[in-house]
Amino acid sequence: MLDLINAYENYLTKVKQASANTVFSYMRDIRQFAGWLRDAENTDVVDAGQVNISAYLSHLKGEGRSAATVSRCLASLKNFYSYVVSSGFLEASPVPADIKVERGEKKLPQILTGEEVELLLNQPVCSDPKGYRDKAMLEVMYATGIRVSELIDLNVDDVNLDSGFIRCAGSRKSRNIPLYPGALAALSVYLYEVRGAMLADPGEKALFVNVGGSRMSRQGFWKILKHYQATARIDKEITPHTLRHSFAVHLLENGADLSSLQELMGHSDISSTQVYTHLINNKLKSVYEKCHPKA
Repeated sequence: MLDLINAYENYLTKVKQASANTVFSYMRDIRQFAGWLRDAENTDVVDAGQVNISAYLSHLKGEGRSAATVSRCLASLKNFYSYVVSSGFLEASPVPADIKVERGEKKLPQILTGEEVELLLNQPVCSDPKGYRDKAMLEVMYATGIRVSELIDLNVDDVNLDSGFIRCAGSRKSRNIPLYPGALAALSVYLYEVRGAMLADPGEKALFVNVGGSRMSRQGFWKILKHYQATARIDKEITPHTLRHSFAVHLLENGADLSSLQELMGHSDISSTQVYTHLINNKLKSVYEKCHPKA
């Protein structure tokens, strides 16, 4: 069973070339399911049936897991068993074809106003290497709308200061994203005047490094962002994705078309990009209801 699960992980990584976050999410769901089968049902993933699948989803609900979490776990199981069937280990998937999970209301993403973005970007104090690095990271995040995983995966070779672009590898294909002048200036100072002094190994390829001189981690950037949210005294809950969402909405508000935004954000399906039009429509509706004399 462990060999089969490990083979699936290898398939996701090498064949599907899924992002590290996707692989981590899928494998966490599958391994938790396998552990539950062993402890609660005394069986394994190959011998599990429809009853086991339904019982596991009920178990997750009973633990108080959100509808979104249960739905994601179901999707992970469907994908895993599709692989198991295609690999010849099973003739049919034990996941019932008609099984559904109530998703619950999908929350629209949190967005920062232009003033809040400026306040956040102005928080790093450029008096030491850490301040210059933090300033460059925040500016690049808002300038490009890249994911936090893409930010920390950037290498020095991905930066072209002369043309004012960064190359983002993404999970499927690379894309070139321009930098506005302020972000370009902050990145230039960090890259040319600060980064070298922070390195533990002169051969380090990572663009953004931690105080130990090695590649910045997701958790490290999360702590940095939460620190500056606190110093800026912004009441909204800010995550790395908040800057990405704000980037998208602010571009649309200023006339960007959906197709261009889709390319910049690396969305494979434009429906993912269209979510941001709902945010703008909701904002306009709110303004209308507040300001129209007959609303």
